[in-house]
Amino acid sequence: MNFSSPRLRTASRLVLLLLLVGLACWAVPQQVQVPSIQLGVGNAKDQTQLSTSLQILALLTVLSLAPAILILSTAFTRIVIILGFVRTALGTQSIPPNQVIVGLSLFLTFFVMGPTYERINKEALTPYMSKEHPITFDQALANAQKPVKDFMLKNTYEGDLKMFLDMRRQHPKTREELDIVSLIPAFVISELKTAFIIGFYIFVPFVIIDLIVASVLMGMGMMMMPPVVVSLPAKLLVFVLADGWAVLIHAILAGYS
Repeated sequence: MNFSSPRLRTASRLVLLLLLVGLACWAVPQQVQVPSIQLGVGNAKDQTQLSTSLQILALLTVLSLAPAILILSTAFTRIVIILGFVRTALGTQSIPPNQVIVGLSLFLTFFVMGPTYERINKEALTPYMSKEHPITFDQALANAQKPVKDFMLKNTYEGDLKMFLDMRRQHPKTREELDIVSLIPAFVISELKTAFIIGFYIFVPFVIIDLIVASVLMGMGMMMMPPVVVSLPAKLLVFVLADGWAVLIHAILAGYS
């Protein structure tokens, strides 16, 4: 073996360099002092400090529940179910993929909830963060619930809401007296009902195309050919020619306007 070859010299230099880097990494922690972080529970100096700590704890709790709040108190539920029905009716198993459907549903939700979030920012967040005339946290929370209640009440069936109010034996006379704990499940059930009704209307034309293709193949004596081989391109062609995505999105947004 030729120990003076260029490849062997290069390999030996690389090994030496790695050893030096390893020694340097091992020596650094012994010389550098790393700061430590300690968490503990102590006595509050006054009631203000205690109130601030509880507010921070409540905010962290709300952030952990943010996905559920986004799904159950916005238009996300109806939109994502409708888009899922469209994919199933077309017969494309994984196209569009779940990431596309969820992402499109999320941005359409922001579009629909834009006016509601603007009211929350104007009536609750901005006054609470104001330095001149700030409002309390409880008042900001009450002001933030009003736009959300208005949005959910516009899209909730009266029968669903009455069912939950009767179960809790509540009879509110105004919107301010309505408990949001009873409103959210009623809103979710109403959104599911509306999404399934729209899904039925989406399925009807595609089922008709499947029946026509199956009848034509049977009439031509091509019983061994699966109807989906012909019906899938036909459904895609009809959907594209009808500008299906634009029509569908317009119908979804018009349902909230």
